[in-house]
Amino acid sequence: MTGTAAMTGKGGSSWFQRFLLPGFAFKAVVIGGGYATGRELAEFFLPSGPWGGLAAMLLAMVLWSVICAVTFAFAHAVGAFDYRSFFEELLGPGWIAFEIGYILFVTLILAVFGAAAGAIGSAMFGWPPLAGTLCLAAAIALFATYGNSSVERLFKYVSFLLYGVYALFLVLALSDFGDLIAANFSIWAPSDGWALGGLTYASYNVVGAVAILPVVRHMTSRRDAVVSGMIAGPLAMAPALLFFVCMIAFYPGIVHETLPSDFMLQRLQLPFFHVLFQFMIFAALLESGTGSVHAINERIDAALRARWNRSLSNRARGIIAGTLLIGCMFLADRFGLVALIASGYRALAYVFLAIFVLPVLTIGVLRLMSRNPGRKKQASESVAKGISS
Repeated sequence: MTGTAAMTGKGGSSWFQRFLLPGFAFKAVVIGGGYATGRELAEFFLPSGPWGGLAAMLLAMVLWSVICAVTFAFAHAVGAFDYRSFFEELLGPGWIAFEIGYILFVTLILAVFGAAAGAIGSAMFGWPPLAGTLCLAAAIALFATYGNSSVERLFKYVSFLLYGVYALFLVLALSDFGDLIAANFSIWAPSDGWALGGLTYASYNVVGAVAILPVVRHMTSRRDAVVSGMIAGPLAMAPALLFFVCMIAFYPGIVHETLPSDFMLQRLQLPFFHVLFQFMIFAALLESGTGSVHAINERIDAALRARWNRSLSNRARGIIAGTLLIGCMFLADRFGLVALIASGYRALAYVFLAIFVLPVLTIGVLRLMSRNPGRKKQASESVAKGISS
């Protein structure tokens, strides 16, 4: 049995694995340091005001759903369960452009996650920033070491924690400063740039759809791929929408807070919930970082299978994860969270719009409409026919 065939998961995949796991995994990759702490929401959505920010978030959610649906369907059709195989099918020799962009993306987001973990450790326990960063790096390396089953369990259980904590936060915020939320939603504020903000945010985060391709092996049909993709957008954006509504209570001053979450938690004056929320953010950083590193491990594993018919060992997975994380920690220690998000994310948004979003919505859709969407699949069928004849 080939590596690809072994990964399809047909026949034994549960309803959860086929429809909800992809959305949980996608949320895991995009939530990261800036989303979970509210920093990205302040950077991309609050400048457009309360209602403009909501419009931008809904636009990003719809874009995520459409792109995830097409991405999952294309990956299922061509049997590509890692990002290199996917882009070899989509772009041919141009796959290397995505490889370069993705490595830059992972470097940036791991640096952001490290900076966020350091900030949380400093805010909660008075630790030096590097201490929180090292704790996060060790946890990511541990989960990434044990492959798909370990990573998927992490996505599942952290998701339950995350949705529960965000829902509780909304209830507490409405009861404590709900009048401020209502007042700030009722005042006029310019909504300029909401569409660009939504498009930019969606474009660099949607790379998560490719990072989580290993879970596509559970899908048994194109219908599974499309349905799970459409669900992925709302699953990923729901916590952000809840958090954004709470942030409006302190608009516009909260735009300048490095950790909007900590700013609001201090005003709730609930020490136990403050600790719980910060733990949830750490867990979100953990699943997001693990998902990004796991995608690189799976890409290397697929290359080993194809060239030498060997799988990547757990030890090798741990070494790769550790090497990536150590390099990125130096960035986290050198630059602050706000600077990393403001300077790096916008540039990557345009890169991924050009090398992923536009190709998958044009070439990918056209190939899905054809009878034989996969180049490799067509080639292998032709070879098989030649041998049999």
